[in-house]
This record gives sequence, C-alpha cells and structure tokens, in this order.
Amino acid sequence: MLQITGFTVGPFAEHPYLLVCSETRQAWLIDPGAEAEQLWQALQAAGATLTAIVLTHAHLDHVGAVEALRAKANVPVYLHPADDLLLAQVPQQARMFGLHMEPVRPADHPLTHGQTLHCGASACRVLHTPGHSPGSVCLFWPAEQVLIAGDTLFQRGVGRTDLPGGDARALFASIRRELWPLPDATRVLPGHGEPTTIGEERRLNPFVGEAAGFGFV
Repeated sequence: MLQITGFTVGPFAEHPYLLVCSETRQAWLIDPGAEAEQLWQALQAAGATLTAIVLTHAHLDHVGAVEALRAKANVPVYLHPADDLLLAQVPQQARMFGLHMEPVRPADHPLTHGQTLHCGASACRVLHTPGHSPGSVCLFWPAEQVLIAGDTLFQRGVGRTDLPGGDARALFASIRRELWPLPDATRVLPGHGEPTTIGEERRLNPFVGEAAGFGFV
C-alpha cells in the first residue's frame, strides 16, 4: 500500500508529494520545490528511507529543494531528458521572477515514456506528457488509481505554456492521448491547486474536456 502526503511550499504554492511504501518503508519525494527541512522532517516522522527524488519537470518551483535533499540522503534524481536544459537553467529561470537560486546538478537517471518504476513494492508507470515543458511527465499508479500530474493537468485547468519550451498544442494532445484513457476514478494530484479526478476533468475541464469552450481541438 502506498501512503501519499502532499505539502504546499514556496512562493509559487507548489505541491511536493512524499510517497511511502507501507510494506518496505521506502520513500520517494516528488517535485521537492522548496522548504527542504520541512520535507526532510516529514520523511523522518514517517519512519521511512528516501530512495529517490522524482521530478515531473524542471521548472524552478518544482526543483528548489533538490540539492539540499540530495546532500542529506545521497539519493538519485530522476528526470525526463527533454528537460535537462531547463534544469541547467534554473538560476536564469529564477531571475525571470526576481529570485535567486543556486544551480541544480544534472539528474542521475532518465525517465522514459512507458517505463515502470518501483517505490518499494508499489509500481508506477511514467507517462511523457510534453507541453507545459518538453520533458513533462505524469506518474500513474494503477493499483492505487492515482496520477501525480505535475503541471500537466489541474482542477479545471492545464499547465501554462507561455514559458520557454511550452507548447499548447502539444499539451492538449498529451492530455487527450495519455490521460483521458485512464479510469474515471483516477485521483489526480496536481503540482498546484486542489485534487480532482480524471472523470471530472474529462467532462468539465474548459480547456481540453469534452465540452471545452476554448483551446485547440
């Protein structure tokens, strides 16, 4: 069984997720965007061992705590290689918003579409969903019917595409191709905002749902 705890951190109100396998007590941190000490203390309180940091994409608000957590746990970082350049440009990204951030070292392992990864005894499938960024991915846990969506899909929204590497047509195509076939009851845990379900968004999302009033068809 997978235990999932969400947080809200940093100036962009980003959601990292702590995943703990109840059988093995192995854990992942997904998109640790800020407040590394808070995330580390939550990991300790869970009595879990961090085995990986997994990034849905490499925008600054999703990677700000990566280096501090790497230093504490000495664990590998996973990222789709299409976002390697974005990760290397984190200090420049920060300057666009009037912020300062130190460089983030390259990821240790590439994520690939269709890949299966294991957090302890629990398995997820990597879905490459370019559009918000070239290397954006979602992580689908079939047994739990949970999708960690990064900034691909939100409650009644989608990720912005006006940042470098964004592509609205690619984003809408990714959602329709990779996410709409998932079961209606799949719980969507986004990188910002409230949780939702695939069924709700397929019907009601105004950008890319069945009755979309605007967006690309």
